[in-house]
Amino acid sequence: MFTGIVTAIGTVVEAEAKGPSLKRLAIASPYDAAGIEIGASIACAGVCLTVTGLRPRSDGEPGCIFQVEAAAETLSKTLVGDWAPGTRVNLERSLKVGDELGGHLVTGHVDGVATILKIDPIEANPDEQWGATARFHIRAPQGLAPFIATKGSICLDGTSLTVNSVEDDVFTVLLIPHSFSVTTWGQRKAGDPIHLEVDLMARYAARLAEARPQG
Repeated sequence: MFTGIVTAIGTVVEAEAKGPSLKRLAIASPYDAAGIEIGASIACAGVCLTVTGLRPRSDGEPGCIFQVEAAAETLSKTLVGDWAPGTRVNLERSLKVGDELGGHLVTGHVDGVATILKIDPIEANPDEQWGATARFHIRAPQGLAPFIATKGSICLDGTSLTVNSVEDDVFTVLLIPHSFSVTTWGQRKAGDPIHLEVDLMARYAARLAEARPQG
């Protein structure tokens, strides 16, 4: 489980297709290898991936390079198949018992790929350290709009965000200056695809409502 609070930005340094249903990736991160075990889960742009290997960084920067593999289901539902050396991704280590739950409960199981339709910059105070905030207009993947509610939580590219408004299959979220400084959102532009995971409680509530008529 994760919280959607990004703790680092990683960079893909190796990407190798191992046939049509498996891709192996190596990601450089600022994480200390001593704190990562083989088999640990790391959310990469919101996708829960299992660490299969570790090695030191060769660029002199602190941290490590961790290896992960993405199988057929992940490749079919996410953008991982398109990742190449140089791709930057939001990272989050898995939640430990006793950790602060600053965002919302996130599984790392991406439901689909949404699309940024428009970005409305909002003028900031000139004394603001990180610049302006911005409102993102995003189209949900087919079939997922019913799970998205105004003031509800949503995970986009591994970032826990609050939904500001919903109209049909388009919803908006607001990114504050701090978010731009610690995530990959500052690189996003209209037309970009992004990973979307709906709120866990919304998913189960919908399933219960669906099952109720069946007794």
